[in-house]
Order: sequence, then structure tokens, then C-alpha cells
Amino acid sequence: MRLTLADCFDPSGERFGIPTYPWKLAPDGYATRRQLRARGLRPGGQQIAAQLLRPRRRREPLTAYLYRIDRARPVRPMTAGRWAALERAMAARRACPTCRTDAGYCIPRSLGMCAACAFPDDEQRVA
Repeated sequence: MRLTLADCFDPSGERFGIPTYPWKLAPDGYATRRQLRARGLRPGGQQIAAQLLRPRRRREPLTAYLYRIDRARPVRPMTAGRWAALERAMAARRACPTCRTDAGYCIPRSLGMCAACAFPDDEQRVA
């Protein structure tokens, strides 16, 4: 569907079902998930309140969903158990399944092993 910038302005929601605004022209009181997170908030189970559309030439328009700031809830704090689970998950991502050592970085999923195991012939040369 090819849209123009004028087609993206539908504050009543007749065309798209929810209020729609052009990119970067949302009214005050709405925010995307990332904007809410930057403020220390989360949507908190509320439905999408509006959307932003940005027309593109050869593809479908970019869409950003907006939530009401006044209905957003604070982000839940990390507990000791969540921190421990996150540490275990990150340690599992750093462990090489071939040599069973901590690589010190997250193993690329494309390789499936650390760089030393994936490329054993390439030696690091110090200049």
C-alpha cells in the first residue's frame, strides 16, 4: 500500500482503526516502548493507543506504536534472583562448547565456538 504523508494523518482512527500520525508528529502524552524505557516506565499491559507511520517508496510504511504515558507503570526492579539468572545466561553465552573455556566475549552464533577453535591455523601475530 503506497501512502503519502497526508495519508498518515488520521487522528480520529477512521482509516486504520487507531489514531495515526505522521512520523515525528505525535501529540504530547504518547511515547514508544523505547521512549517509555528511557523514562524508567513500561506499557504495563495497556493496549496500543496510537501509531506513527512513515511512508517509504518501494516498501510498506514504517510503523511505530505509541502508548499513553499517564497509564504507564514503573519498570520492575531487578531482584537478586534475576541478576543471578542473567549472570548464568551470559556465562553460558561466553563458554566455548569445543574447548570448554570462557572466551571472554559472547560466542558468535554463526561460528558456534570461539575464534581460536573456529580458526586454529590463524595465529595472532604481534607486530
